[in-house]
Amino acid sequence: MAPMLRLFVDRALGLGDLVELPAGPLRHVQVRRLQPGDPLVLFNGHGGEWRAQVRAMGRQSVQVELLAHEPIERELDLEVTLLVGMPANERMDWLVEKATELGVSALQPVQCERSVLRLSGEREQRRRAHWQALAVAAAEQCGRTRVPRLHAVRPLPQALQALAARTQRWLLSPGAERPAARPRGAVPLVVLSGPEGGLTPAEEDAARGAGFAAVGLGPRILRAETAPLALLAWLGLA
Repeated sequence: MAPMLRLFVDRALGLGDLVELPAGPLRHVQVRRLQPGDPLVLFNGHGGEWRAQVRAMGRQSVQVELLAHEPIERELDLEVTLLVGMPANERMDWLVEKATELGVSALQPVQCERSVLRLSGEREQRRRAHWQALAVAAAEQCGRTRVPRLHAVRPLPQALQALAARTQRWLLSPGAERPAARPRGAVPLVVLSGPEGGLTPAEEDAARGAGFAAVGLGPRILRAETAPLALLAWLGLA
């Protein structure tokens, strides 16, 4: 039996609402060949999810009724933002998808000196929209009730300057000591991870100057798309 369809809708939701699904969710319903009376789940990223039922189907429209709100949360107990030197090609897509599944709260793609992937202007906007769509799809599939935020690409110095003041800050650095303990409490964690060639010494110095503590993930050198995911997995299980 196929799992119940979960759909993200970016709008306010309330008990008894009749919701006209936007284009993306509408296509999912059509592909799954749902019919009036079939159940599904909606969520809007503001907490919990809604049990719902298809009420009407048309060639270009699907109407869904909200039946009950379930105050379910499947998030990490720690808000984690990844500042990630973008790996090239499909590796950034993979990182966004898997980081969403592992509970990341936000992703800040950064341009580093050794970055292979370089984005600006309209191309950057298209890629960011693509990554946000990947995050939505991953959240729908894995059961999350919140969707990570994909921020605009920034050069690393600007990203460091834009950080909120009250955050814990870790720099993933090969050879550094492993974290002594998992972070706890209400203070968000910001994790900086470099691109394929790693951060330059000057970039690492800038990160340390911005309050980042270097942490390692063991004796092996992990790829740019693997290291932040390994840390997220550890945070989710520790």
